[in-house]
Amino acid sequence: MRSRAIAALFTALVTAYAWLLLRAESQGAIAALILVGIAAGILAMRTQLLRPVARSLGSNERFAQGLAFAAVVVIALALRDDDFALLLLTRVLIVIVACLGLNVQFGYAGVVNFAGASFFGVGGYTAAVLASSARLPHLLVLLAGGVTAALAGTVLLLPILRTRGHYAALITIAFALLFRTFLEVNDALGGPQGLKLGEMRIGPLRFNDPISAGPFEGSFYLRYIAVALVLVALAFAVVQRLDRSWVGVALDTVRLDEIAAASFGMDIARWKIAAFTVGNFIIGVAGALSAFMIGFIAPNNYSFAESLIFVSILLLGGIGSAWGLSLATAIVILLPEKFQIIQEYRFLMFAALVVLTLLFRPVGLVPRPLRRLVGPPLS
Repeated sequence: MRSRAIAALFTALVTAYAWLLLRAESQGAIAALILVGIAAGILAMRTQLLRPVARSLGSNERFAQGLAFAAVVVIALALRDDDFALLLLTRVLIVIVACLGLNVQFGYAGVVNFAGASFFGVGGYTAAVLASSARLPHLLVLLAGGVTAALAGTVLLLPILRTRGHYAALITIAFALLFRTFLEVNDALGGPQGLKLGEMRIGPLRFNDPISAGPFEGSFYLRYIAVALVLVALAFAVVQRLDRSWVGVALDTVRLDEIAAASFGMDIARWKIAAFTVGNFIIGVAGALSAFMIGFIAPNNYSFAESLIFVSILLLGGIGSAWGLSLATAIVILLPEKFQIIQEYRFLMFAALVVLTLLFRPVGLVPRPLRRLVGPPLS
């Protein structure tokens, strides 16, 4: 009971802080909130205040997940008439889904992928094409975005399986650069001007209509937040099921020592293919939802720089840590948008954060917990 109370108190504090940050408009107030957050984080690390919180969250994982879900719902309802704040919140949730897919590749199987934004774009362009030319239900269009991204990843499977380390990374970098060039010269996909999407629909429900139910009125972004929350929950469930099963053990073995894994009869290629395909499917679904939400896509949205942001989120949060990448996503997405002074220098800021993390906390902000195949994970 005490551990649940600690988890609930911590969630309430984080929820209040996130609400204040999203609601703040003055640059002075935003700067003060950022400084308070940094000071609180440093103090918590120095005084070991986070240890009981980590134990509480680790021993009550389902309860912690429910708290996180409730926190997002509370923040969304509290900001129900603030379009910009809800847009940022939706963007955070969608990027969390994409990074969870990248985490399966990078964090579990050790398959380096610097083309995350490209597969995100494959999902987005698939949604744009199918939404305009086919009469498929839009929920199926989201799934089609994931399937297309997974199929597009098969182009890289052979060269990735034949290389390792930096050479495999170079292959994904080349794909990311070629993908943007392909979009810019392809007039059928809008060329450099991009494509416009219609609003998302589920049956008679039109997502871009304002919400009005009696005295309750809210932004249309609340509908996208609801779908994004469902995707986050499903992606979390898939990732955690992989991590806790023998599949996760096999992927970790492949990542840590391919030679040892092969000597025990493991099919290295099969596990890498599985991780790469599952990860790209999740990334593609997130990209399709992002395209519907924004209503417009262009090659500039899926540049190599965006792929580097995805990788930065993994390194900052902690490779293999689903909770860590969720925290890192909030930091990387919200800070430049809310604190406009650093908007032009956001890539420099991300690089500095990654370097500092690798130097002083190489395990990330929230390290991946030790696996326990029976019972809750060890903190």
